[in-house]
Amino acid sequence: MNLASPRSLFLLAFIGCALMMVAALYLEHVVGLVPCPLCIVQRICVIGFGLVCLVAALHGPRKTGRRVYSVMALLFAVAGGGTAIRQIWLQNMPADQLPSCLPSLEYMMDALPFQEIARLVLHGTAECAEVTWTLLGMSIPEWTLLAFIAMALFCFWQLLRRD
Repeated sequence: MNLASPRSLFLLAFIGCALMMVAALYLEHVVGLVPCPLCIVQRICVIGFGLVCLVAALHGPRKTGRRVYSVMALLFAVAGGGTAIRQIWLQNMPADQLPSCLPSLEYMMDALPFQEIARLVLHGTAECAEVTWTLLGMSIPEWTLLAFIAMALFCFWQLLRRD
């Protein structure tokens, strides 16, 4: 299998997403960090991107199929990047301007329509602004933003390839 083939690259992208999820689950279950609503949305975007890449790797598409998969994966990368940017923005806001905390997800599922839940979760809360862990001076949303940028660049490269 040619390492630069679209199939191999989609498989490597899937493996990268799987490693990101292993790291996220390690931070949650071993280190004890509880993900906020925006972190959960970012995880969903990583999983979505990874699943698109896995299907593309298994399918081994030609030029048109590769572009379709790339656009689908790009949508997950852009959505995740936007969510990460929102969380980074919240982390840099003064504490007195942060939105209040949300009720539990179970309560919201019982009491609110889905559109309202989505709006509240994507708006972010004070818990989304807490920086509880850093690596090399960067918070988790900053690292995931870099990952989403890499994912988007991967998609653009797959879109623009001639072979």
